[in-house]
Amino acid sequence: MRKLALVAFALPLAACGEVAPPPATVTAVAPPKQPGVLDRVMGLNAAGLTSLFGQPDADVREGTARKLQFEGSFCVLDTYLYPDKSGGEPTVTYLDARQANGSPIDRASCVSALSRRAGGK
Repeated sequence: MRKLALVAFALPLAACGEVAPPPATVTAVAPPKQPGVLDRVMGLNAAGLTSLFGQPDADVREGTARKLQFEGSFCVLDTYLYPDKSGGEPTVTYLDARQANGSPIDRASCVSALSRRAGGK
């Protein structure tokens, strides 16, 4: 009987309470982009690549395109340079990396490793 009296007393009081508004919607905002390791290479011309990695181990030209390859004990990096639409100097628009045995490797790790090699070799 006592429990029934408590419920009978509490129910009307609960109905008098205010309803809380729904929580505010949170909009996710992307943090500002931090320059990454690959950003150091993208857009470089051949002179910039040579300054960063030393002399390329291979220099292949086909039409207006050029591939400069840099090898280290850790990996092999292929950089592909193409002129922009105005026909300006070719710059890196794509790069690929692999281990010396051909196995895949993270491109950023390869760039980091090659940029530390002494004199580019």
